Amino acid sequence: MERNNLWAPWRINYIQGLDKTTGCFICNNRDDPQKDDENLVLWRTDKSIVILNRYPYNNGHLLIAPLRHIPDLDEANDDEMLEMTKLVRESQKALSLAIHPHGFNIGMNFGRCAGAGLPGHLHIHIVPRWSGDTNFMNVCGNADIISQSLVDLLALLRKASKEQALPAL
Repeated sequence: MERNNLWAPWRINYIQGLDKTTGCFICNNRDDPQKDDENLVLWRTDKSIVILNRYPYNNGHLLIAPLRHIPDLDEANDDEMLEMTKLVRESQKALSLAIHPHGFNIGMNFGRCAGAGLPGHLHIHIVPRWSGDTNFMNVCGNADIISQSLVDLLALLRKASKEQALPAL
């Protein structure tokens, strides 16, 4: 089998910054709605925030997090859990309308060894998938390059959200 390389040079900023990061990027982005475009915030609710992942596994990769800085599920209250679950549903709707994926990976990582890039703030990953794209864990071999800028994607998702009155919590 021929081996193909997937070049993602933007990820080096993430990799090199893992040990240097100060603070929590979710907390840093949650408090200033005036900077939602700059911070790639799609939605805010009473208890949660939805942000485009700056270092996506695939086009449309979203993060859903509680506003409170909590590390894992046992510290989330029932209202936060319900709202985040509803946002998973609404995110799937918006992504389906905007970029038409064939499926989704939805998951959480707890602890750096489990793949959590931000182990201190609970968040849910929503990763759109298309038939024939890469496996969620494999990042090379017959892979398509992410073909849309985050700014363009954010605008498309906001348009779809507005047209469908999402998130409808």
